[in-house]
Amino acid sequence: MTQSEEILEQGLIKTLTEMSYEYVSIKEEENLLANFKVQLEKHNHKELAAHGREHFTDKEFDKILLYLEGGTRFEKAKKLRDLKNFQLENGERVWIEFINKQHWCQNEFQVSNQITVEGRKKCRYDVTILINGLPLVQIELKKRGVELKQAYNQIQRYHKTSFHGLFDYIQLFVISNGVNTRYFANNPNSGYKFTFNWTDAENVPFNDLSKFAYFFFDKCNLGKMISKYIVLHEGDKCLMVLRPYQFYAVEQILDRVQNSNKNGYIWHTTGAGKTLTSFKAAQLVSEIDGIDKVMFVVDRHDLDTQTQSEYEAFEPGAVDNTDNTKELIKRLRSDSKIIITTIQKLNVAVTREYYNKRLQGVRDQKVVMIFDECHRSHFGECHKNIVKFFNNLQIFGFTGTPIFAENAKQEHTTAEVFGDCLHKYLIKDAIADENVLGFLVEYYKGQQNIDLFSEKRMTEIAQFILNNFNKSTFDGEFNALFAIQSVSVPMLLKYYKIFKSLNPKIKIGAVFTYAANESQDDAQTGMNQGFADDKVTSDELQAIMDDYNEMFNTAFTTENFSAYYDDINLRMKKKKPDMEPLDLLTAAGIQSYQPCAEREETLWQGGMFP
Repeated sequence: MTQSEEILEQGLIKTLTEMSYEYVSIKEEENLLANFKVQLEKHNHKELAAHGREHFTDKEFDKILLYLEGGTRFEKAKKLRDLKNFQLENGERVWIEFINKQHWCQNEFQVSNQITVEGRKKCRYDVTILINGLPLVQIELKKRGVELKQAYNQIQRYHKTSFHGLFDYIQLFVISNGVNTRYFANNPNSGYKFTFNWTDAENVPFNDLSKFAYFFFDKCNLGKMISKYIVLHEGDKCLMVLRPYQFYAVEQILDRVQNSNKNGYIWHTTGAGKTLTSFKAAQLVSEIDGIDKVMFVVDRHDLDTQTQSEYEAFEPGAVDNTDNTKELIKRLRSDSKIIITTIQKLNVAVTREYYNKRLQGVRDQKVVMIFDECHRSHFGECHKNIVKFFNNLQIFGFTGTPIFAENAKQEHTTAEVFGDCLHKYLIKDAIADENVLGFLVEYYKGQQNIDLFSEKRMTEIAQFILNNFNKSTFDGEFNALFAIQSVSVPMLLKYYKIFKSLNPKIKIGAVFTYAANESQDDAQTGMNQGFADDKVTSDELQAIMDDYNEMFNTAFTTENFSAYYDDINLRMKKKKPDMEPLDLLTAAGIQSYQPCAEREETLWQGGMFP
């Protein structure tokens, strides 16, 4: 059944007014400004009353508009969230609040439609949600049967032709044709792939506009989304908004911290934006009264730099760099609330008397730890030492592959170490949402009755991969990660040598954590960060690096292993057009090269592994 835009529009407005939104008729920008003045005064009535006032004078309001007019879209998003110290005409100063971030339900919510704006072209916008008089959510509708992307493209045209003034304060867009509804942040450069369905906590999408509106536009939910779940990405100077599964995961962690001392873990598939989710969880937990420290703990030295840079892009200065244990001790004793470190350094800090005697004042503080990839190093002595040291500790883990009783090689399962699973977003959900690439499965049996790990069998596997590489990677559109099931560096080296012996026409590299490059503190933990053992020498790693140097005209050695690792990272991600990519990366264990595995550019060859 065809349903016109007008019917959709009127139905949405009816739904919103039934949800206690005030309908306000705004035909043009002059009406918009007049309404904004009234709503701003209403929202700040207590502050004005403290100075014997109910209203701003016209001159005062013009100064407020002048303040709001300046800056980029990104800078305006900051202004929206900041208090403004403002001087009244009589010389007194007041604090003006544009949105209440802490008590997000306590804002003024209105809805209007068909607001006409004069820009390079005259445009009329379908439905606008105003919070405290500012247009913060814009909804564009298309009649049923029309492709949703047309509504998205129309918003992009508005960016070029008409959005200005208070409309630069839009935080979220919603597009709908009645049967399919999506939302996205005000970031015109992100593209249609960054539009999202809203879902329930079980990842069931709310596509229908009326159902979407009932949940997403609930005043408290919308206020919370804008106040807490839009991220101002300092690296790209743009706005990002969390997807629903990220929102629910963070909400579950916050609920645990605020209402119990229980732990928990988040099961989100690889590639689901774990860094953004964990950052937002850490940031919001750090804002809770009574929380002294939030620590983000990674289990490999290799990820320290990358995770640090990603956190810094979300909020510079929120994370302290902990290059060594002494620096970690300093940060723990300071006023820093969010700290990133490795499990190895943290273990040294709590077990060595030289360090832990300086942490006695910290061990009784309320500390929340968020563990990255909690299926790996959190079943041994390091984890036990850390948990035992802190007396008022809550721990939360993120993992794409939790350990259950049926697949446990360790003594404990993920649930035994971290407690309840608080939220799930599995690979089937990610594929359905088109958030990650689907799997390409190719089976190879080869000759029968051959030992799976014999050189003959391994050569067959390597030859099969090389023979099918162009077809499987769509003629090099993707690159590939080859991971063996055995977490054995000697096995990786054997495969690498076999690949090279077959004179491949593609560029092949190898990576594994090199134990000799661990810091002195990490070495004293007795914990091997990677998969190297006594049988693996620096000469063998250097031989791999020599091949790599010859391919790409680089000069890496075992002395600058981290730089080698970072270079592989960049070539696998294909983020720099002037950087020749690596076609196939061999790694010991499917998790041994996580940064590559989290990227869309990686092609997973599910059936190639022995």
